[in-house]
Order: sequence, then structure tokens, then C-alpha cells
Amino acid sequence: MKIVLVGYMGSGKTTVGKELSKYLGFRFLDLDAYIEEKTGMKIAAIFKEKGELFFRKLEHQYLSEVLEKNSEIILSTGGGTPCYSGNMEVISRLTENVFYLRVSIPELVKRLSKEKEHRPLIAHIEEADLPEFFGKHLFERSPFYSLAAHTIASDGAPQDIALKIKSLLR
Repeated sequence: MKIVLVGYMGSGKTTVGKELSKYLGFRFLDLDAYIEEKTGMKIAAIFKEKGELFFRKLEHQYLSEVLEKNSEIILSTGGGTPCYSGNMEVISRLTENVFYLRVSIPELVKRLSKEKEHRPLIAHIEEADLPEFFGKHLFERSPFYSLAAHTIASDGAPQDIALKIKSLLR
């Protein structure tokens, strides 16, 4: 069984994925961490030195590799992964257990304003401008996220969200 978690940055994909891994005994893998391990470079450095197009090609390659080579895995994708290179089609073709972890804009502001310096996409944005930035991004990305088989509100405790996902597995 392959389980893929998609959603915006700060939606809890990694935290919930690790919790779900405890309940199911499946390997958990964060796609961004996998890319960093394979390339020996941080995601931010890949963007800066090689550009977004190069990164998106790598991301697509490693996404396909991970899903094709693993039969029991919980995969947390990057926030933009579903939106590029036909990645949602690849994901949906290889598993029906795709979960969009949806978070409200106020909750995203609360979560991400604390860690702006670790998030290159928002590091330069004033805190007062974060709601508008997140709203615009979510508007652009929601058509891709909504292709997931399930949408889960991710404003609660990670353990509760993981149990909800477990109850919906096919």
C-alpha cells in the first residue's frame, strides 16, 4: 500500500506522515529530504544554483522512482509537487490513497510565521502580508490538491489526523 500526503507547506504532511508510519509500520519518506539525500544539496541551494525548472525535473524523477520502487510507503510531498510536471497524475496512477491535508489560512500564518527563516519562499515576506500570500498560493494550487482522493482538515492534532487517514485507507 502506498500513501501520499499532499498539501501546502506547513500543513503537517511530515508530522502526520510520521505518526501514520507508527500506526501502520510502513516506511515514511519525505520527498524533499530524499531529493536532498540523492543530490547532496539542500532544496534552497538547488533552486538558487540550478533554478526551479531543474528542481522540478528532479522532483518528478524522484517522485516516480520512490512510488514505483516501494510497495509499502507513506510519502510526504513538497507543497508544490502536485502542481508541476503531471505529478498528480503520476501519484493518482500509482495509488488511490492520496490525502490532501487542508489547513486554514489563519492556521498557516500561525504555524509558518514562527519558522519564516527556514522557509525560503516566505522568508522575505512581512508577517502582515502572509495571509494574502497564502491565499493567492492556495487559490493557484487548490485545483491540483483537490485531485487527491481524500481531503482532510489538518488543523487538529497530528495523531487524530493520522487515525482519520488510517480509517479511510483502501
